[in-house]
This record gives sequence, structure tokens and C-alpha cells, in this order.
Amino acid sequence: MLLPPYLRRPPYTARSGPHPASRDGRRTAPRGRRAARRATALALAAVAALGAAAPPAPGPAGIGDRLFPQLGNPGYDVLAYDIALDYSGRNDRPLSAVTTITARATAALDHLNLDFARGTIASVTVGGLPARHVRRGEDVVVTPAVPVPEGAPLRIVVRHTSDPRGAADGGWIRTPDGLAMANQADAAHRVFPCNDHPSDKAYLAFHLTAPRGVTAIAGGVPVPGADDGPRPTHTFRSVHPVATELAQVSFGKSAVLTRQGPHGLPVRDVVPAAARTALQPWLARTPEQLAWMERRVGRFPFPVYGLLIADTRTGFELETQTLSLFEKGLFTEDRLPSWYVESVMVHELAHQWFGDSVSPRRWSDLWLNEAHATWYEALYAQEKGGKKRASLEDRMRHAYTESDGWRAEGGPPAAPKRPVAGQKISIFRPVVYDGSALVLYALRQKIGPAAFDRLERTWVARYRDGNASTADFSALASEISGHDLSAFLHAWLYDAKTPPMPGHPRWTSRRPT
Repeated sequence: MLLPPYLRRPPYTARSGPHPASRDGRRTAPRGRRAARRATALALAAVAALGAAAPPAPGPAGIGDRLFPQLGNPGYDVLAYDIALDYSGRNDRPLSAVTTITARATAALDHLNLDFARGTIASVTVGGLPARHVRRGEDVVVTPAVPVPEGAPLRIVVRHTSDPRGAADGGWIRTPDGLAMANQADAAHRVFPCNDHPSDKAYLAFHLTAPRGVTAIAGGVPVPGADDGPRPTHTFRSVHPVATELAQVSFGKSAVLTRQGPHGLPVRDVVPAAARTALQPWLARTPEQLAWMERRVGRFPFPVYGLLIADTRTGFELETQTLSLFEKGLFTEDRLPSWYVESVMVHELAHQWFGDSVSPRRWSDLWLNEAHATWYEALYAQEKGGKKRASLEDRMRHAYTESDGWRAEGGPPAAPKRPVAGQKISIFRPVVYDGSALVLYALRQKIGPAAFDRLERTWVARYRDGNASTADFSALASEISGHDLSAFLHAWLYDAKTPPMPGHPRWTSRRPT
């Protein structure tokens, strides 16, 4: 994110295997059907008993993230989401939805929690059997008809609505002609039930139904075979795991523009149809930006990239995976020099490696995302901005001057202060942008440009499609440099005061006011 400058069937279903066969291979169907009916009746009786006599359901769980303690849920690992969304053509009405979650139990479960906050739930099944569900805050507590043993596969189906109204705190964002998503930092569960924490990445499939004439598109690659008729359904699947906060879906009167990037990489942009001509010159710059990033950190990590330009004011741009979200005004209002707008495009592009492919293990590791995106944004601006831009060194000197104040206001880079109540994106403070890019600058000063470049390439290759932590980065920096950098990086990442800058003994930081 960049703020502006100003699947397997569970073994515990009622019918746990094929009908027994006779010696000549024919099914002994009557006995099998009676056994299945009896097992189903017993399971449904268990459901009724749960509803009648079960103790009160537990409350919100959470995985103990320091910044968002109730976010995410213990006890299972999501492998895939399959989400059907039916859009009426009106962005002020709830969408009908079905979310299917394929997961694996990491503990024995007599109940489990889902993050879900904006929509009504019609039913929940676990393993094909009805499950009791109750809301607790922004969690839904689900009690399966049959307890789930540790290690067992899970298939959870939730029939629900997804409500875009009143979405000022993230999730759906409304545009004049439709919808898009902005799920960072903890708002995916305002769109669909999920385990809404970046540590539980999973594959995503979206089935999008909308009236003919409405462009429906999602991150990932399209699956051929859209339905015919007045309300076609289009399917998109991720080829790589996705953190829930990086999911993207768009409905609207949009044009889809395609071109090729390096080595034939498909570049797909989704823009307001009426603005396609004005936006084309900006969009045409993406292939060169992709090539610029690949020269520095290696091949683009996904099979497609592009920009989703929305006619809305969010106050930020967002690195949704394979389809970055931008405000239209960034490109059309002539408020900023072109080199700066391009550097913002590179910021979100860099996130595809740093934050999307390699995702933070906890939200306190956010600096790993934003430091790197800011770093490549600044390098690009230095190269493309000519005399009108600040050099990387000038920008880092200014950041050093402000660093102590940023740390006092927002905490040190790897131990940021919690968000302001009711303002979840307030974790995106200056200290996680230039204040954290300053850490990378200090590290490069310490180990030299060649070792730093090896570190960057190794980081995105080693942790591709996974999660990584601040400790992982520190360990890899020590490995690549051949020196123990743990104390050096600990001071830069956790101290209240900014350490001395290697190579610049005269740099000073202002005292916080």
C-alpha cells in the first residue's frame, strides 16, 4: 500500500465410502442406503442436540498478532477458497455469495472460527453436514456436527451475502459504476468468510456473475468457458497462493486492455471505459517498469500483471496480487510530476515481489513490504526524474533527519505501534515507508552494494509464495554478507533512537517534539 504524498472430501461425512459390492460386483444398494440414512439421521440428531443443549459458543479467537490480536484463527490451515459472487448491477445492494473453504485441521476441533463481519449467513456446512454457527464480534463461531480430528481435511461451505454498503473501513469500495476491493490490512472478512491473516495464504478462485454489459474481473488468470445468457459467470483462479488482504474483484463499466511485458508476460489493465484513451500513455509504461524491476530482483513472480484503475478516492494505492489498485485521479488530475506518478506505479509493482509473493509472517513485519517498495520507488525516481527529483542519498538523508520523530510517533520499524482505534490503516505511518527504507540504506552501506543486491535476489527466491519474518531477513543478511549482522539490524529495527549511519557520521536526526 502506498499513501499519497499529501482439496479432498473429508472422511467423516455420513457416507464415508462406496457402497459395499456383491460378489458379482453389483452394489447392494438397499443396505447401503439404509446405512447412509441411519448415519445421516444420527448426525442430524447430533446437530439438534447441539442447538438444544450446547454451552455458549466461544468468542473471537485470533492468532495473537500483536497489532491485530483477534485477526486470523487457530486450529486449521486454509488451502483454498472458492468464492461465488452474484452482482445485481447495483452497488448499493448485497451480493449473494457462496464461499467454500478447503483446509486442514492442525488441531482437534469441536468448533472453529471464521473471520466475517459484513453480511448475513444463511447456512454453514462442515464436511457436508449442517453446522451450528453464531456471531461473536467480527468472528463466526462454527460448531461441526461431528468433531474434526487433528490432521483431517476440512470442507466448509458458507452461504451468505456480501454487503458493500457502509464500507468506509475497507473491503468493498464503491465506484460510480460498480465495485472493487481494498482489503488491507484486515478487511477481506468484510467481503467473504476467511482466515483473514497474511500468514495463512491460500489459492483463490472467484466465480463472478453479473448482468451482461458489466465487466467482472478478478486477480489471477481467467478460466475459459463463461456462461451464456443475460447474466454470464466468469471464473478466475490464482496460480500462486494469495494472502486474503491481497484479493481483488472488480465489477463495472470497464475496459480491459492487454499488452505484453518482458518475455511475453501478459499485462492486463482494467480501467473506466470512458477514460481509456487518457490512461493509455500511463499504462503503456508498465512493460518497461516490469523489465526494470526484473533486472534488479529477478523474474516477475506471477503469470500476469496489470493495473485496476478505479474512479474513486481511497487515499491510497494498493498492491492487490496481479492487479494493483490505483485511483484514477493519480493519472488524470495533473497534480504530480510524471516521474513521481511512475515511481508510485513502481512502488506497487515492487510489492508483487515484496509483500505479495513473499508475505509477512505477522503484521509487525510490515516494514519488509513497505521498505522494499519504497526503496525501488526511490531508485526509479532517481533514474527517471532527472534534475527535478531528489537523489536516493538526499532522500535518505532527509529520512534520517526525521527518523527519531517517526520512531517516537509510530514506533521503530519492526515494532510499530498499534493502529489508532477505528483506523486500521493507521499502521501505515512514515516509519514503515522512508523510515524503513532507511534501514535498507544502512544495510547496503554496511555490507556493500554487491552483497545487498545478492540479498535482495536471494530473499525473493528463497521465500517465494511463502511467509517470512524480520528474523528471517536478518539471518539471510548475515548469511549473504558472511558477518553476524543481528546486533546491527536489531538496533536499526527495534531501537527507539536511530543508530549512526555507516559512511555518514555527520548525519543527525532531529529530536522529536
